[in-house]
Amino acid sequence: MRYHVGNLEEHKLLDLYKGMLKPRMIEEKMLILLRQGKISKWFSGMGQEAISVGVTQALKENEYILPMHRNLGVFTSRNIPLNRLFSQWQGKQNGFTQGRDRSFHFGTQEYKIVGMISHLGPQLGVADGIALADMLRRKKRVTAVFTGEGATSEGDFHEALNVASVWNLPVLFCIENNGYGLSTPTNEQYNCEHLADRAKGYGIESRIIDGNNILEVFTKVDELCRAIRKRPRPVLLEFKTFRMRGHEEASGTKYVPDKLMKEWGEKDPISNYESFLLEEGVLTNEMIETLKTEITEEINSNLQLAFDEPAVTCSESKELREVYQEFDYQDIVPQKNATEEIRFVDAISQGLEQSMYRHNELIIMGQDVADYGGVFKITEGFVSKFGKRRVRNTPICESAIVSAAMGLSINGMKAVMEMQFADFVSSGFNPIVNYLAKVHYRWNENADVVVRMPCGGGVGAGPFHSQTNEAWFTKTPGLKVVYPAFPVDAKGLLNTAINDPNPVLFFEHKGLYRSVKGEVPTDYYTLPFGKANILKKGNAISIVTYGAGVHWALETLENHPEINADLIDLRTLQPLDTDTIYESVRKTGKLIILQEDTLFGGVASDISAMVMENCFKYLDAPVKRVGSLETPVPFAKPLEENYLPKKRFETELIELYQY
Repeated sequence: MRYHVGNLEEHKLLDLYKGMLKPRMIEEKMLILLRQGKISKWFSGMGQEAISVGVTQALKENEYILPMHRNLGVFTSRNIPLNRLFSQWQGKQNGFTQGRDRSFHFGTQEYKIVGMISHLGPQLGVADGIALADMLRRKKRVTAVFTGEGATSEGDFHEALNVASVWNLPVLFCIENNGYGLSTPTNEQYNCEHLADRAKGYGIESRIIDGNNILEVFTKVDELCRAIRKRPRPVLLEFKTFRMRGHEEASGTKYVPDKLMKEWGEKDPISNYESFLLEEGVLTNEMIETLKTEITEEINSNLQLAFDEPAVTCSESKELREVYQEFDYQDIVPQKNATEEIRFVDAISQGLEQSMYRHNELIIMGQDVADYGGVFKITEGFVSKFGKRRVRNTPICESAIVSAAMGLSINGMKAVMEMQFADFVSSGFNPIVNYLAKVHYRWNENADVVVRMPCGGGVGAGPFHSQTNEAWFTKTPGLKVVYPAFPVDAKGLLNTAINDPNPVLFFEHKGLYRSVKGEVPTDYYTLPFGKANILKKGNAISIVTYGAGVHWALETLENHPEINADLIDLRTLQPLDTDTIYESVRKTGKLIILQEDTLFGGVASDISAMVMENCFKYLDAPVKRVGSLETPVPFAKPLEENYLPKKRFETELIELYQY
């Protein structure tokens, strides 16, 4: 292996050596502990230390880095206290996830590290969002994100590279090409000679770097970082290296030919660099022994701290409380009494615009949201008021944009993403339910993201533009779900959603956009989550619904004035106002729940179950649930009318009333 020192001073040459030696020695100790059953799993980075250490040392301490599970050298190079790392791996309270996640699945704002999730791909888009925040603030910083050659086959990889290219983001995309994705060799993963060649398709630069040569890694990455800070742009780096142990220790390496293992063993980044430094007189055997003794003592003393720490204890109230970031809701009333009658769609636009003025670092992202104003014209005119830096058209890549919104939040900004139609959220489902929803519970990071969800049928839009899929998200702890039925609620609840540091799915029934009007305060105001609205009061029956169902229920009651009902508009589904529901049921003794979503597995089912568990003795009849047919949403008007539950609701309501 050939080393080119260039203008590096001796102390830097030694720093790089120490930087690699420390994670190697920690790993050797961890493998012993694994065999002793004192840790549960280990993903080895032996043979790849030069990449983690070289890249991290080329970055500044205030620049974010997003590592994978073979990047122990990132954590040690950022000088994270070893006892906290060891506590993390043992599932102890002092670990970064308090026992809620394992290994390197964590982040820490203190050290500007954002750890991976097992789905791999989303962190690439998160890096885009972090870099976007730096670029918008005109901070000359680089964000580095790691991935393996296997994960480059995921759609998130391609989406993230394309977004970074289109927006010219200062991101280093670092591929550790170590030969195998678990047991699958590279020739079964992709059919190009070098993964770096893929950069051409996205119009970005790329480099191929010997990932086992610490001087080549550091000097080339350092040079690139300096250049990117001056002229922001993405660069794709392919580090050629090899994984010397199993994907994780239990999987072994029997699938690797002995010849290949021997060939790469001779390229070990530490032993080769050590020999070079000895030959150059920069390092001596005595220095090596002293350094190893110091590292051993550091490892052992910090291990003892972690071992001495008691096992994590469980508090049910604490676990439930920390799923969400604490939100100090501020009830803001309009400064003026002035109101105007506006449409539902105008209320959404007005709330969004006033929030943009209120939050200078709120970013709107989505397909066609800039000059075109979005397909429903909600952001029409926003570019002239806030500029294209804050109102951003995106490529058609829902997953990467959700992830980028998460990155904006990590870097201290707010994001509203317009999902052009709620149906399309399936293309961004993974980062919503696995990243946004879990990030606070895992490592105390907020996801200050609102995803706007134009939804619903009744407009002849067919199976892919008509779903109301709120139940996908009410099932997921960590998400908040809002579903207003009136303009006044839409504006106030949207403002609250943007203020809330937790991820919010904000459903907007597009059938209501231009068909429903109401008096709305012209000033900025907020409304609380988890507080239903009782639209009508009666003693005979309780009707619980939301969204378009509210208007169907109102029309039905107008046609049947003999039915004296409580009509409850939930407004938010997570959190859910169960108190109002229970109080009504205890009064009326009868409950019917109406949802537009298909019936099985929907919100109505859970409300029904909760009422049966908590109010059974007050019931005078079985709880009724009414929803759409168990089919996709059809296109033709007669079919769609038959699909939607409006007519069935009337029949079921009368039947329950007469029970």
